[in-house]
Amino acid sequence: MRILYVEDNPELRETIGMLMEGEGRTVTPCATAEEALELDARQPFDVLVSDVSLPGMPGTELARRMLEADPQRWVVLCSGYELGNYPAAWGPNVRTLLKPFDLEDLDALLDSIHTALRRPVA
Repeated sequence: MRILYVEDNPELRETIGMLMEGEGRTVTPCATAEEALELDARQPFDVLVSDVSLPGMPGTELARRMLEADPQRWVVLCSGYELGNYPAAWGPNVRTLLKPFDLEDLDALLDSIHTALRRPVA
């Protein structure tokens, strides 16, 4: 499972990025939504994990654009404030994590996404 992780805080990007790595997971960290779109255009990622508050384009706009390209893509939006129900309206594979989140919660979410990605499409 290829994960694109977008976080503008360098310490969080390095730490959380390393902690998301695991068996069957590779993480590509970047600092901006614009950089994320460039990376994804070269070779699409399975999962986007993004902070909502980013310099320039916000994570919500990044998620919307990546979902336009692939409506079945998995997206995890991380925010310090409640996003309400509207991200769920973007598709069945959009999740949110309220900051600060427990690393165990992120790990469990990524495990469930990995399991879903391995299921055969009916």
